[in-house]
Amino acid sequence: MRHGGKKKDSESTQIERERGNVCENCKAKLTVVYDGFNFVVQTFIEEHTHPLATPSRVHLLRSHRGVSDTKIKLVKKFSNVNIPLYQQFELLETQAGGHESVGFIERDLRNFERDEREKIKGRDAEMLYEYFKSEEDKDSDFFFKFETDNNNRMTRCFWVDSVARKAYTHFGDVVVFDTTYNTNRYAMIFSPLVGVNHHGQTTIFGCGFLSNETFDSFVWLLETWLEAMKIAPTVIITDQDQAMTKAIAQVLPNTFHRYCVWYILNKFQEKMGYFAHHNYYALFKTAIWESETVEEFEKSWYEALEISQPSSKEWFEEMYKLRGTWIPTYVKQYFSAGMSSSQRAESMHAFFKRYCSKSNSLMDFVTRFNRALAHLRHEELVADHGD
Repeated sequence: MRHGGKKKDSESTQIERERGNVCENCKAKLTVVYDGFNFVVQTFIEEHTHPLATPSRVHLLRSHRGVSDTKIKLVKKFSNVNIPLYQQFELLETQAGGHESVGFIERDLRNFERDEREKIKGRDAEMLYEYFKSEEDKDSDFFFKFETDNNNRMTRCFWVDSVARKAYTHFGDVVVFDTTYNTNRYAMIFSPLVGVNHHGQTTIFGCGFLSNETFDSFVWLLETWLEAMKIAPTVIITDQDQAMTKAIAQVLPNTFHRYCVWYILNKFQEKMGYFAHHNYYALFKTAIWESETVEEFEKSWYEALEISQPSSKEWFEEMYKLRGTWIPTYVKQYFSAGMSSSQRAESMHAFFKRYCSKSNSLMDFVTRFNRALAHLRHEELVADHGD
């Protein structure tokens, strides 16, 4: 308890958080002075004006709590592997032999992480830029580009290392491009470009952060990526985002743009209606996946339409007009590395979200991304070794 009493401002209208009284005007104290030769007790008043903390509560006193440097290092390692804070504290409790032996409480840990976030507040993009510059110094083939607005806030960035650029020269015929949310606290849109290697494993061809999904943003990202890679892919697979479609047509005019089959099929129930989907969806699946010729597909497609009478005929007419971009029998002349949809990118997003969360700073995200990327590349090494 503190010496002195708590002052009250009767004129204040500010609502304060309820908290325990830590000022008891207690006179108990111990004063020690150094007389030039020894430390000497100058004052000792033993009597307290309040009950003392019981042994079971001593570890809760602020004077007895503190996150040590050793614990800080351990907590940072836990955070690097995306262990939630409450589980971090449970691990520390287990290691210490009980919560009373940890040295602090869970709130102290939350306050520490809050203070760490405050340290980089307003400097996150600057730190990321400095990190990319240091990577560029270490790796002459590391490539990155930043773009900022009038307030010097990052709006777009792209990066790719030498390993990914080399992989692209071998496996870059087919690229899957998709975006995802909830990977960082600024709601920047994570935009990886991925493909498959000689083991059928996912490989990364570069990544970007975008502040929005507009035509201009996609043009910037694709042009920057092409600047790094030099050669355009033969095929690119995406969903049906219109801004992305227009950007690809402008930046990659000689690349065949294939739409994701999985993305389109997922809309069938909505566009058919529940009853029609339940009873006749199998007819469309047969037409899409089992037709070996264009004529066979068209015959099966029209029969399925005639029988099912879907609720949104306009959408099915639009999908039929676009059949040359997503129906297997129309696109089979293009090498697609066994990929017919952007599910490769979707599974990649799910993989990265095991390492990242929407509370990450940009620098946190890239640190965790690099660890996930190292895992992917080690899996390729293991497969190579098995060969």
